[in-house]
Amino acid sequence: MDEITVTIDGREIKTSEGKTVLQAAQEAGIYIPALCSHPDLVPGGYCGLCIVEVDGSGDVQACMTEVSDGMVVTTETPSVRQQREEALEKILTEHPHSCLDCWRKERCKPFDICLRSTDVSQHCVTCPQNGHCELQRVVDYIGIRPDIPYKPKGYPVETDNPFFIRDYNLCIVCGRCVRICRDVRGVGVYEFDDEENPTRVLTTVGNSTVDSGCRFCFACVEVCPTGALIERDVEKLHADREGYIVPCSDACPAHIDIPRYVEYIRGEHYSEALAVIREKVPFPGTLGRVCFHPCEQACRRSQLNDPISIKELKRVAADLGTEKWKLNSKVKEPTGKRVAVIGAGPAGLTGAYYLAKSGHDVTVFEELPESGGMMRFGIPEYRLPRDILAGEIDDIKEAGVKIITNTRVESIDSLKEEGYDAILLGIGAHQGTKIGVEGEDLPGVMDGASFLRDVNLGKKVRLGDKVAVVGGGNSAIDSARVALRSGAKEVNIIYRRTRAEMPASPEEVEDAIQEGITLNFLQNPTKITQNGSGVDVECIRMRLGEPDASGRRRPEPIPGSEFVTYYDAIIGAIGQAPQVPEGFSIKTGRGNTLQVNSETMQTSMEGVYAAGDATTGPASVIAAIAAGRQAAISIDKYLGGSGEIDEALAPVEDMGVELGKEEGFADKTREEPDLIALEKRLAGFAEVKHALTPETACKEAGRCLRCDLRLTITPPMQPPVRKKDAILVEQS
Repeated sequence: MDEITVTIDGREIKTSEGKTVLQAAQEAGIYIPALCSHPDLVPGGYCGLCIVEVDGSGDVQACMTEVSDGMVVTTETPSVRQQREEALEKILTEHPHSCLDCWRKERCKPFDICLRSTDVSQHCVTCPQNGHCELQRVVDYIGIRPDIPYKPKGYPVETDNPFFIRDYNLCIVCGRCVRICRDVRGVGVYEFDDEENPTRVLTTVGNSTVDSGCRFCFACVEVCPTGALIERDVEKLHADREGYIVPCSDACPAHIDIPRYVEYIRGEHYSEALAVIREKVPFPGTLGRVCFHPCEQACRRSQLNDPISIKELKRVAADLGTEKWKLNSKVKEPTGKRVAVIGAGPAGLTGAYYLAKSGHDVTVFEELPESGGMMRFGIPEYRLPRDILAGEIDDIKEAGVKIITNTRVESIDSLKEEGYDAILLGIGAHQGTKIGVEGEDLPGVMDGASFLRDVNLGKKVRLGDKVAVVGGGNSAIDSARVALRSGAKEVNIIYRRTRAEMPASPEEVEDAIQEGITLNFLQNPTKITQNGSGVDVECIRMRLGEPDASGRRRPEPIPGSEFVTYYDAIIGAIGQAPQVPEGFSIKTGRGNTLQVNSETMQTSMEGVYAAGDATTGPASVIAAIAAGRQAAISIDKYLGGSGEIDEALAPVEDMGVELGKEEGFADKTREEPDLIALEKRLAGFAEVKHALTPETACKEAGRCLRCDLRLTITPPMQPPVRKKDAILVEQS
């Protein structure tokens, strides 16, 4: 388009042919009130507020008038102001506007401040948008007289949509919702009662957005200027906008761009999906199998039926994607700085990977004979095949990380003496916690961490036929299922609360039950005694009392309810703690965890950082990876770098903003992966779950609400704030 010059309020503006006066003004930062117009929509021309004066043409609507070379525009004249006030009064006769003028009626003292305050807490609580109403700001800018009559509409309020409320008693028929749903999203939930001269916005089927095919993308809510369409959790939106809008990525400790890779999978672009995941984590295949998926717990789709199977889609990307991501993966020039990493678990390896890519010389020291930490020695192979983990560790080595196994580091000072400029402690939490009862040191009693490590090392562990596992977390479930695969014929889990309080992943618990493991709830061991080659375990029955610090109801023993059961072996899987060598001289806290600055991950010693379970106690692989990333950022800065470790590995392209109408979208149910046959599961350590097929993965990805599309909507220009005295003068 040819560049032209227009003059607006005495300012010469360079713009392009084909644009409207409103667009040209907004690009130049000149505000013209407009409630039916929006940057992402074709002009509507319904509200009549954008009146301006154009030399030679008189007063015109800025949203409907194209610029021309040499055009002279004035946005404020007595005639323009009068027409805007008349248009605004017409709008307000259709809107219950008491919230807009109550400060003039002295109803609420704080509201005198409210209309021009950026502090949300000062806004009137009766306003559905709690002070974030665009109409309110326009009213404040133009000014209104206090006695505008309101004609109640009495429309029914739609509440069947699980995400937002539609109250068209607040509607001013600006048409934004109609146009963005129809023209931008391609869904068409809304329609005008009369396209040429609309007086009301309707849904295409009855009075229901859901029945009309809503895709729950929030576009209509985002552009509504009055609160006629408003989310149920509007307070959360204003408290943390991006986190609220894309809850899955916000809940992910590594903040992976989940909607982006899910959309790639929907289009069967697996390599691109894998690249998106690898922008944040070096263990996509591992996480696709063992992640606790906090993203799914936050997924907004769960308010319809079931959350998106994000973890399983990650596995699909990892299994089917190629190494195309490596084309854009770069290692910076050598910095000459040396970093020692102690511990080759998820935190240590992640930190090492990003530090090596930042140009530092990185060496990882691992006490055990193989790297991987708890991913290798704590997670059973039926959940995480060793070749998957080994392949991802090879990629880390390829980035320049050196890994030395069978090496225990006892002193940090010795590493500094060897010339290491910074140290990252990723020693994990490998020390199993004892049960805490008499007889816990007897033969046949072991802790879960040691049991799983010994099995994963290939050691022969004597269990016998009947085994008890104490605990309710994932380690307890893993120990029970491994015991079953290691020769035990009967495995019982003893847990002092109920299934509802179990911290273990529900799907893992269900798999354990399917494999024949018995769950004994509201029981707790009190004493263990030798009985031949096995042990007698005395337990007491429990009942749940008031909630404790974890939010779960506290288990309380029932006096006189003790009973004794014989077991060949008992495994205590009630917790783990870090083993910190005395030579580290690092400040520790509760549970022997390393104390760190939560933002920098620095320990009590300069140049020494820590991440993962060593700082938090047993958590999750994804939490450890995220902590390793944060530590790498801080160490790089400490060594004189920028701390920039993010990469753009996937193509930077427009994913499209159109959703389209889809029959039965709201009722689509979750796709689950198939499991291998039960007899094959119990025969060894073969991977239990198949991956989703390309077809089912595409279907599952297609259930995504695309919450992220809301962030692509351009915010409309807001009016400048006017002083109250100026408004009063104008009104007089």
